[in-house]
Amino acid sequence: MIITRTPFRVSFFGGGTDYPVWYNSMGGAVLSTSINKYCYITTRPLPPFFDYAYRIRYTLREETNSIDDIGHPSVRECLKHAGLRQGIEMVHTSDLPAMSGLGSSSAFTVGFLNSLYGLAGRRIGKRKLALEAIRIEQEKIGENVGSQDQVAAAIGGLNWITFSRKKISVSPLKISGQRQKALEGRLLMFFTGFSRRASTIAAEQIKNTPKKEKELRAMLTLAHQAKDALISNRNLDEFGELLHESWCIKKTLSSKITTPFIDEFYEKARSAGAIGGKLLGAGGGGFMVFYAPEPKHQAIRQKLKGYLHVPFSFENKGSQVIYRNTAL
Repeated sequence: MIITRTPFRVSFFGGGTDYPVWYNSMGGAVLSTSINKYCYITTRPLPPFFDYAYRIRYTLREETNSIDDIGHPSVRECLKHAGLRQGIEMVHTSDLPAMSGLGSSSAFTVGFLNSLYGLAGRRIGKRKLALEAIRIEQEKIGENVGSQDQVAAAIGGLNWITFSRKKISVSPLKISGQRQKALEGRLLMFFTGFSRRASTIAAEQIKNTPKKEKELRAMLTLAHQAKDALISNRNLDEFGELLHESWCIKKTLSSKITTPFIDEFYEKARSAGAIGGKLLGAGGGGFMVFYAPEPKHQAIRQKLKGYLHVPFSFENKGSQVIYRNTAL
């Protein structure tokens, strides 16, 4: 049996520039962090007492004799990719719900792929794990996903991630532990409600990309400015101001990113003292993160009472095998 723990992520800046349709010609960059909320995958060889070879449990339960008959696309394609010759049982659980803007689908793919390598007695480097998960999601499944979520889930940490046709590079942000704690202490995250399927929302954004060069270049510039603001000794509130600027631009990339409800939710937090914020993920709902001075947090929570406030902190370990026992 193998159990993996794979973190979700909060993407602050540069989202949209991590789609291949953009970065293969223009280059992209994202500032993001993995957080201490996780996807757990338990995988083991299926004992030979059943009339099926694969038992897959997530929100649904699947029992099949053929990989091709598995309905969950990531499970199916990861099994094909790993090339295991034995039947398996997989169970998925997580700290936070899917389809909520925290990169949960990529965390699942990364975590499951990591577990399959562990079950086969093979070790895989974090960078290779991320690149294989990107290939499975983008090429094998054909999802409308970028390339940042898989990197954040596999590698972990507060990172500056750059994208080009030839290379994806990951640079841990060089800030002191004290400054990182100060940033963490100014962030609040709320659950606004379930979003629509991210791939569906992203499809329109990808389609609009050629017409949104000005906006995406501006978001890329803001990402660079936010990185500089963090690694310098400037006032951290600049990070919040840039977050607000970036969200105002992101909303224009697709008609499906925001809704009147999301706009009202955001303005309520701003009126209570949030300097900036953004909806996480493709859009439509899910989690929203805000930057605000700590003395304003109580007022913001009061303004948004009735909605779930989810405390979180940064993590830096990425996808890990937390339990290994391959004895039958």
